[in-house]
Amino acid sequence: MAAEDAVNNASLTTNAAAFRRFSYLLLIFNLLILPFNSSAHHLSKQFYSKTCPNALPTIKTAVQNAVNSDPGAAAALLHLHFRDCFINIGGPSWSVSLGRRDSTTPSKDAGNTIIPGPASNLTHLIDSFANKGFSARQMVALSGSHTIGMARCAAFRNRIYNDSDIDASYAAGLRSKCPQSGGDLNYVPLDTTTPILFDNAYFKNLQSQKGLLHSDQQLLSGGSTDSIVKEYISNPSKFANDFAKAMEKISKLSPLTGTDGEIRRDCRRMNS
Repeated sequence: MAAEDAVNNASLTTNAAAFRRFSYLLLIFNLLILPFNSSAHHLSKQFYSKTCPNALPTIKTAVQNAVNSDPGAAAALLHLHFRDCFINIGGPSWSVSLGRRDSTTPSKDAGNTIIPGPASNLTHLIDSFANKGFSARQMVALSGSHTIGMARCAAFRNRIYNDSDIDASYAAGLRSKCPQSGGDLNYVPLDTTTPILFDNAYFKNLQSQKGLLHSDQQLLSGGSTDSIVKEYISNPSKFANDFAKAMEKISKLSPLTGTDGEIRRDCRRMNS
């Protein structure tokens, strides 16, 4: 998986204002609403129903405006959901339990260790998700988030110069954007077909050996997940449904609620 790459979407930097407006709005709701729910030590889909019944429609509108201004924001929001998010974005929809607070002990190294990297093989992908209680099917569905977003050169350089299970013309085109040395921060779409649409083209690309990351192509490499990928190619509705259920499950992982954690004054850093 390349969650870090998604949030670093190059296009996000050109229209960051829209996403910042959404972040500030989210922060305001946290500051105004969560203190009144401090006694609730659990997540709930009705977390804001009494204190601010218009919270979700308002946030939804802000998210839609942000994504309309910059499609790259959608990939960043998916990444945020993987880390600690409760917002629905375009494509398939799902219900997410609310009330999660921010960690006071965030760790970039821990995140990079827990979330499989772009060079991961199939066994590592399956095991990493299994450690969090996710099946191989759920792992494949969540990998479909790579239908939007971008990856930096450093994440796929080894694949385009050394992997054999990659379309030759696709690899050649990527080499022009990602030289063997330098250009580490050059970005290309994770989905070469429909890079700003949430669809099942990501899986179709794997069938043509056009998975950008080594970990992407591992999902269709003669292993145990081949049948799942092929199912998602032929049945996009099944992919959307499985993806939504897996994302909802992620939202319930190890939440900090009540008096645990903190409500950050600045979304980018801890309060102290």
